[in-house]
Amino acid sequence: MNKNLIEEVSNILKDKTLFCTKEVLTTDETARYMGISRSYLYKLTMRGEIPHFKPMGKMCYFNRIEIEQWLQSNRVATSAELNQKAQTYCMKGGKR
Repeated sequence: MNKNLIEEVSNILKDKTLFCTKEVLTTDETARYMGISRSYLYKLTMRGEIPHFKPMGKMCYFNRIEIEQWLQSNRVATSAELNQKAQTYCMKGGKR
């Protein structure tokens, strides 16, 4: 097998195992976990938009569970859900 392919598969397996078992992630790990660039993750931390920790004042660390919760915030309703809400609203005569 191609050495690069073996190395790539090994890295994928390592990442998947790491993300399932590790509670605290580094900046690099968090960026890979979220599928974003490190620079965008830095922007999110500098703006205070994403939960993170700086125990030594310099390096950022992230709690994997908090990152998952943050990623799932601001859910956008589906068209079917919005239609159902509209129908319910109309059937009640505009009263909540």
